Amino acid sequence: MRRSTLYPMLLTVLIYAAPLLVAAAKVGQAAPDFTATASNGKTFRLSDYRGKYVVLEWHNNGCPYVGKHYRSGNMQHLQKQWTGQNVVWFTIISSAPGKQGYVTASEENEYLTKMQAAPTAALLDPTGEIGHLYDAKTSPQMVVINPQGMVIYDGAIDDKPTTDLSDIAGATNYVNLALEQAMAGKQVQTPATRPYGCSVKYPDSTH
Repeated sequence: MRRSTLYPMLLTVLIYAAPLLVAAAKVGQAAPDFTATASNGKTFRLSDYRGKYVVLEWHNNGCPYVGKHYRSGNMQHLQKQWTGQNVVWFTIISSAPGKQGYVTASEENEYLTKMQAAPTAALLDPTGEIGHLYDAKTSPQMVVINPQGMVIYDGAIDDKPTTDLSDIAGATNYVNLALEQAMAGKQVQTPATRPYGCSVKYPDSTH
């Protein structure tokens, strides 16, 4: 192939690949900003909450691992516990249309009411844009961001990667630990773990 033909082809590949080359969030680095529409119709921008702790919770209501934490009331308890302490809690749904966990705004609002869930908002991310910014692999996957806008925890909700509700009582909850330690001015002892659950159901062309 002639060089004059090869260069334009490479340039085209790089242009189309550019969105996939954006570095995902990592512990110890700045949390990527995003803007999203919630199921309640309001628009939320992460950077508007600088100065507060923020929890990101990836959600898929068809996943049994997610179901474990909602049917037991564990996730709702965490949401109420921490939003009561001025923590912002975003439930994020990155399932693509036609895939497990995808919901419309009204369907999500019905689910929140039925489950008595209490996040700050449920953000709809059907294109997977936010999920890719944070390299979210599973539902549930949890990210904790400190008031300075840095990621201080990324990974599993706890150390019991099962669907058994009885495992919750004896589990080490990494989200609780990260928030408690950070709020006490201590270093987060377990800043990253391997997330467990169902794979995030991204659009086929993006993941």
